[in-house]
Amino acid sequence: MEVSGYPAPGKLNLFLHVLGRRDKGEHEGYHELQTAFRLLERADRVRIALADELRFRGPFGEANLCLRAARALKEHTGYGLGADIELEKNLPVGGGLGGGSSDAATVLLVLNRLWKLELKRNELMALGARLGADVPFFLFGRNALGEGVGERLTELELPAAWYLVLTPQIEVRTAEVFSDKSLTRNTKRLKIPPFLSGLGKNDLERVVTSRYPEIAAQLEWLRRGAPQARMTGSGACVFAEFATEAEAAAMRARLPAGYNGFVTKGLGRHPLYDWAN
Repeated sequence: MEVSGYPAPGKLNLFLHVLGRRDKGEHEGYHELQTAFRLLERADRVRIALADELRFRGPFGEANLCLRAARALKEHTGYGLGADIELEKNLPVGGGLGGGSSDAATVLLVLNRLWKLELKRNELMALGARLGADVPFFLFGRNALGEGVGERLTELELPAAWYLVLTPQIEVRTAEVFSDKSLTRNTKRLKIPPFLSGLGKNDLERVVTSRYPEIAAQLEWLRRGAPQARMTGSGACVFAEFATEAEAAAMRARLPAGYNGFVTKGLGRHPLYDWAN
């Protein structure tokens, strides 16, 4: 069978607020968050074909979320066969763009169809939550306000926009950022909608930029031309929003030597949104 390629789009956190820490319940010890998720056109590609057993080619081998997602779906449903899965990475690892989580979500969406399982979106989201906090968002498939530990999602209408994303060659360890004693955990909850461009901030920025001077330098450079630039997730990527592709491309053309980045469009919904109900 011909192997097809399926998109696993990236995301930005347009803001990310840390409201506190849960002291009881299922997610005890986790941070209470509020964030705005934006889907991006820039995407990894996952090639999947039916097979007698599960086989994976790509980074991180057995630990890759693509393979873990396929195994979780197979175990959850008792499906008897497998798939050949090959991952093409276009999103930086550990950059805050959600690549691994998006890869896993795409595997769940595609195998749900190829294996004719007919699981509903909510069931896929519950399964995805066991793989990673951002996986349910990519299965939700719309730009969203994320609350709790990211499990409460509300569709968010966002205007068309283009983004310049800088990709410092650093992999930030998210757990270390959230455990940093200097992290403030008392930001007030925003009342949304409507969502306005530039609203809020990223509470993790100060911790990350103090630990990684290169990220701080690239964010500072970006803010000279786009004052509302900020970091996505726990980094390392930083971004600025523009109304047009031409504006974003013009700033990319001025990148200093040694800086890397790409221009991408914000999406209204996941390219595979219609693959789940």
